[in-house]
Amino acid sequence: MTNRNQLSLHFPGFNGRRIEGDFDGGEVSSDGGVLLLRQVDRWLGLTKRLAEVLPDRRDPDRITHSLESLLQQRLYGLALGYEDLNDHDALRHDVVWQTAAERDEALGSSSTLCRWENRAGRQEAWRMHQVLFEQFVGSFEAAPEELILDFDATDDRVHGAQAGAFFNGYYRDYCFLPLYVFCGDQLLVSYLRPSNIDAARHAWAVLALLVKALRRHWPQVRILLRADSGFCRWRLFRWCERHGVDYLVGLAKNTRLNALSAELRAQAEAEHQAQGEKVRLFGEFFYKAHPWDRERRVLVKAEHNAHGPNPRYLVTGLDRGPQELYEITYCARGEMENQIKAQQLDLFSDRTSCHAWWANQFRVLLSAGAYVLLEALRRLGLADTELARAQVGTIRLKLLKVGTVVVRSPRRVRLWFSSAFPLQDVFRQCVACFYG
Repeated sequence: MTNRNQLSLHFPGFNGRRIEGDFDGGEVSSDGGVLLLRQVDRWLGLTKRLAEVLPDRRDPDRITHSLESLLQQRLYGLALGYEDLNDHDALRHDVVWQTAAERDEALGSSSTLCRWENRAGRQEAWRMHQVLFEQFVGSFEAAPEELILDFDATDDRVHGAQAGAFFNGYYRDYCFLPLYVFCGDQLLVSYLRPSNIDAARHAWAVLALLVKALRRHWPQVRILLRADSGFCRWRLFRWCERHGVDYLVGLAKNTRLNALSAELRAQAEAEHQAQGEKVRLFGEFFYKAHPWDRERRVLVKAEHNAHGPNPRYLVTGLDRGPQELYEITYCARGEMENQIKAQQLDLFSDRTSCHAWWANQFRVLLSAGAYVLLEALRRLGLADTELARAQVGTIRLKLLKVGTVVVRSPRRVRLWFSSAFPLQDVFRQCVACFYG
């Protein structure tokens, strides 16, 4: 961006040289990687598809900025670390950003973006989730044999008078309670909920919709529901059993479960005292809580370490061994928690500061769209590189924040990236991967 200022800047010199500066360097941007995001976006067709399905409630005769360009501004901005709409009052004049949005003039201002977001409603939320699902299905070249759906809720703290904000006793603060569903690293659901509800509220309905839609595409696919004890609801298990869906869900410990596992836990304690090291033993039994309709298989991890006993319980309909199910299948859900952190910490899904409920849901889904872009970049463009498993913030810092000099003429936009950029080969690989 150019901000011309004739007052020179003076810095301490060295070796007899003076060090001077000014803001007269021409069109220079710190966000050269936004063109790489544009490449990924064109490959996926994400913002184009969103612009096709989202309603545009603006007066057609007064539209200056297309719906697609507004989506590009927000998704690219979140991916590059700009959480506030006010950031776009400066970014809109950056030639690199204008090029990414395929425009030759200033992009939308913060007020334009704010009005657009606050018009969002239920229809936008539903259609954006449909596009997330389309992106997921389109990422497979062949029908998968098995899909593991990870469900989890998290707190989205608020600091104002937002509609739907309540005090949550577990998190000890005013917050929302969004529900996320991932399959591997890919995001399927980003659903904002008030926090005065059960953490499993609506999970059954969301699962039913996903299973129906997935089997419409892949009738033979095996589906596994994986979640922590916040989703341990017997009616959900019964629905899974009736519809051929496997489940592996945490079960909160209680006195009855501890009694049923007492012998195994005592054995783990004895072995720990004899060896002086952490001991893990695995077992199983059938258990029926009072409200449940029948007994179900429960797996137990009887662990004893220097801090004392650490038992864990899982309820499942699968017939594989307890140790395999716990250590290989269930513990892998921890990766989902990293992706939720990426949503909130790196892509600002918790920037839900609008008063209106649906505007905040829309912001959560804009963050989800930015995640889809970066996840595709990591999964496809960064495969077999040092950034193949990098977090969103690392990809932004190392790959997308590239100093760039821009020269734009009527026939060409020429970009000179920094000669000292350390990941030039990785950047070239990504551009080649998504070219076409």
